[in-house]
Amino acid sequence: MTEQHRRATLMDVARAAGVSRALVSIVMRGAPGASETTRQKVLAAARDLGYRPDSRARLLRSSRTRLLGLSFSSSQPFHAEIVDAAYAEASAKGYEIALSAVASGRTETRAAEALLDVGAEALILVSPTLGDQELARLAAQVPVVSLLRDDVGRSVDSVSSDDHAGIREAVDHLAGLGHRHIVHVDGGTAVSADKRREAFSAEMLRRGLEPLTVPGGPTEEDGISAGRFIPTNLTTAVIAFNDRCALGVMESLRAAGLGVPSDVSVLGYDDSQFARLSYVQLSSVSQDAQLLAAAAVDRAVARIEGTVPPEHVVRTPHLVARRTTAAPRQAGAA
Repeated sequence: MTEQHRRATLMDVARAAGVSRALVSIVMRGAPGASETTRQKVLAAARDLGYRPDSRARLLRSSRTRLLGLSFSSSQPFHAEIVDAAYAEASAKGYEIALSAVASGRTETRAAEALLDVGAEALILVSPTLGDQELARLAAQVPVVSLLRDDVGRSVDSVSSDDHAGIREAVDHLAGLGHRHIVHVDGGTAVSADKRREAFSAEMLRRGLEPLTVPGGPTEEDGISAGRFIPTNLTTAVIAFNDRCALGVMESLRAAGLGVPSDVSVLGYDDSQFARLSYVQLSSVSQDAQLLAAAAVDRAVARIEGTVPPEHVVRTPHLVARRTTAAPRQAGAA
């Protein structure tokens, strides 16, 4: 098809009007969120280009699709476990799941808009980093459920895990084994990193222990980098931000000639499939992907089928002890 005869798209209209594709989508849907000036500019550009809304998309919007849109990060294994569980929960309620990945070069906004374009009746966003204004804009169109993040404003539902309770379980486990010199490798700017960092400090201080946090992140590479800054001459245990970070910490310790857990115990977070591998057997705080996914699907369906207001659901995690944590060589030593 030549450029001259190519059908105009939302992106073409956005370029011509000098606005974002998201604003064009809002105007074409007749949804709130665009000023009258912007609306007229977009409509004029659409007329000039001969833009015609896709009749299939219009049909999807005017009828029940029974689709729940789920956006997730393609780089996070724990998100994949949530996706698996969400399929089963949605099917049990007579719904299907439409997936849209957040990946390199593909923003959360684009991932959410793609789900709206296929007629999703509600959105489930896993660990969203969108601002409150953007979340509210989406929630003005369909019900939105934030999964793993609860500070999302009053117009958005949330299902999250109690991060403080999870870190308390981790510190309790290690302190109970006799560890006194525990380091937390944090998650950098990742969702929940701040809460876990603050919880670690509070729980260590509550026991009269000195909290030491090393900057890290959510990937194995972050854990390897952080491992170089752990004072291994004193540290007997590490609580990592998540399981991927924990695997990196373990690799760094082994490269330094230290054994896990004979020299340093390592504890992860998420209890992902990596933690459960037979040759890893990582002790980890379990958020229980199945329960979280079930709660998120429940909230999405409740909002679609009823008039219930947004709700914030918090689940309590639990610790799963495996082979990477043990008593220190000199339990109870100062």
